[in-house]
This record gives sequence, structure tokens and C-alpha cells, in this order.
Amino acid sequence: MKKKIALVLAVIIALGAILAFAGCNKQDDTNKDANTNSDLAYVQDKGTLVIGITEYAPMNYKEDGKWTGFDTEFAEAVCAELGVKAEFIVIDWDNKFPELKSKSIDCIWNGMTITDEALKNASVSDAYVKNAQVVVAKADVAAKYSSLEEMKDLRFTAESGSAGEGVIKEAGIEKYTAVLAQSDALMEVSAGSADACIIDITMANAMTGEGTSYTNLTQVCSLNEEEYGIAFRQGSDLTAKVNEIMAELKTNGKLDAIADKYELTLVK
Repeated sequence: MKKKIALVLAVIIALGAILAFAGCNKQDDTNKDANTNSDLAYVQDKGTLVIGITEYAPMNYKEDGKWTGFDTEFAEAVCAELGVKAEFIVIDWDNKFPELKSKSIDCIWNGMTITDEALKNASVSDAYVKNAQVVVAKADVAAKYSSLEEMKDLRFTAESGSAGEGVIKEAGIEKYTAVLAQSDALMEVSAGSADACIIDITMANAMTGEGTSYTNLTQVCSLNEEEYGIAFRQGSDLTAKVNEIMAELKTNGKLDAIADKYELTLVK
């Protein structure tokens, strides 16, 4: 009888161990699924934040073969807090949201104007830099006009998928050519292939006029006021984390120092 009782107890203990092990495995699977759904964990696990950009001053551009600029330094400061490395990849701006959704990149961080399209296709951070769209032309052309309405019959260009292109379409300008980057739009105007372009004022301030790459180009007029944000995947927990770090960088003055360096105005 004692042997039977001992056998029954052994079976009960064994079953308890099996159930406990299954419970642990279930808990591990639950944690694994939670991490799988976390963009923050995904980025920290691989050790890099892949950032989709286009190349233009003062946001992201190269000096001596290395990326620099306001968004470059800002992203590197945030990545240092996340414990990951910033990896910058040049993308087709018109294809930025599909790139983000497919995980070819982890965020869009390149002077991206906060628009209804961006809010619809991504999780967008708090605004961080003030911007505007401006018309840029050669000085002799600029001297003849003071508004976009007066220039509607001229040949325009803008970056495909940009806020500038949106302004051109909204204004009903028919003579228009899309290019791959805002820097390409400046080249088109400088070369005479287009009469004017619409680009970010941050870029126009840095790249046109005396002492810049395009001394023959000047701003005709400012069209609107905008703000820049960072785009993450829809539902991403990276957005809240980066917003938290951004707030800290504003409080401790580090972001102000970077903005002053590149002559930009922060959103307070």
C-alpha cells in the first residue's frame, strides 16, 4: 500500500512539474510576442536605428565623407540615449512611407514636414523645428515677381513627394517637373532648366545667396509656415520614447545648441 501511495505522489509531483514548465514556456512566449510587437525592442536588439533621409544642408549632408547636419546630430544624440547606433540611408522621398512600413528603414528623419499625409501613414513625433516653403529663382527673375500667383506661367520644379510639390499642385501650376531631391530642384533652376523651384526655407537659407553654393539664386517669397517631425511606423512605441528624449534634450539645452549651430528655430 505504501508503495502505491508513493507511486501516486510521484505521478502528482511529475504532473505538477510538467504544468509548471508549460506555464513558464507560455509566459516566455507571451514576453516574446510582446517584444516582437515593440519597435523599441526591435531597434535595441539589432543595435541600430536605420534612418531614411535625402541629402541636403542643413539637415543631413556630407563633409569629408561623413554625415553631418542638424538632423544628423539630433538623431545621433537620441540614439546615444537609446543605446543604439544611427545608420543613415538615402531614400526616394516619394517612396518614404512604403520604405518605413516594409522595415527597410526604422524612421524618416530629414526635415519632414508634418502633413495630413504623414499623420495618415505614420506615427509622427512632436514637432521640433520651424520651417516654411519658399519660392527660389535667379536674381533677375526674382526681381520681376513678388508672389506665387504672379509666377504661375513660369516653369517650376520641386522634389517629388515633398511639401513644395504639394504647394505647386494646389496652386494649379501646369509647367512643372518633379525631381528626386530638393538639391536637384536648385540645380535645375541654376542651370536654367526651370525658372523657379519651391523648397524648404531651411535649405534655401543654407544653400542660396552670398557665400553659398548658389550665389546666383535668391528667395522670391515665403508661402506658408510649417513644422518638422520624425515619422515612425504606425503604432510604434519608439514615438513616445523619442518624444521623451527630445523633451530632455530641449530642457538641458543640447538641442538648442545644435539648432544655433545650424541657424534653425526650434518649436518650443
